Amino acid sequence: MRGYNRYRYHRDRGKRFMNQHFSRERFEGLFQGGLYRSRDGVILGVCRGVADYFDLSVFWIRFFAVILFFITGFWPTGILYFIIAFILKPEPVIPLENTDEQEFYDSYLRSKEMATDRIKRRYSNLERRIQRLEHSVTTPEFDWENRLNGHS
Repeated sequence: MRGYNRYRYHRDRGKRFMNQHFSRERFEGLFQGGLYRSRDGVILGVCRGVADYFDLSVFWIRFFAVILFFITGFWPTGILYFIIAFILKPEPVIPLENTDEQEFYDSYLRSKEMATDRIKRRYSNLERRIQRLEHSVTTPEFDWENRLNGHS
């Protein structure tokens, strides 16, 4: 019977922790849309989203973010934080369970762009109609018709 080996215990415990929290599958999900900004975050939800994704304490993620902020200053850490916040999608209100729901959520996020395109098209159509109306009202024939009919 072997006795307690503190080195082997902590080494194996560390491997188990690393495999649970930082596995290859988890990082592959990072690029497939598994990492989101949390809706319950303090400043844009980046730290809470990272903590939820890696199943870590949000305190430690925020602690390291603040330490990095004080060490490096606003330029690298602050700007990078806001860039990450604008790149990450917000967390879905209802958890996604399959790929169909994931595709629907992605299309919902892109629908903002489609909505702005629709508004731009509608505005340009309205602008063309107003220009045609102005053109017909300001033509010389319209002016003569108004004078002959006594509308001036």
